[in-house]
Amino acid sequence: MDLKKTNAPVNTVTYDRNQIDEPTENIYESISIISRRAEQINTEIKKELIDKLEEFATYNDSLEEIFENKEQIEVSKFYEKLPKPHALAVQEWLTDKIYFRNTEEDSQ
Repeated sequence: MDLKKTNAPVNTVTYDRNQIDEPTENIYESISIISRRAEQINTEIKKELIDKLEEFATYNDSLEEIFENKEQIEVSKFYEKLPKPHALAVQEWLTDKIYFRNTEEDSQ
C-alpha cells in the first residue's frame, strides 16, 4: 500500500449516508465491509511501521538507557501524520477500490 499517494482526509469528514450505502443498499452491510477493510489497513500499517523501525534499531544490553535514534523518530512522525485506517477504508469504498460480493444475490 502506497501511503504517500492517498487522498484520504486527515480530519473528520461527514459523508452522505446515501453515498456510503449505495453499493450494497444496506448501511449496516456497507459499514461492516468498511470496518473489515479498516482492520486490514491497520494491520498492514502496523506491520510496515514495525519493519521500518527495526531497520534502525540498535540493541543495547543495558536497560538503563532506552532511546530512539533520529531515523526512528522521523519514521514515527510520518506514520502519526497519516490518515487513520477508517478514513483510508472509507476513501477506498467511495472510489470503488474495495471488492465485495453480495452473498444474498449469489445464493439465488
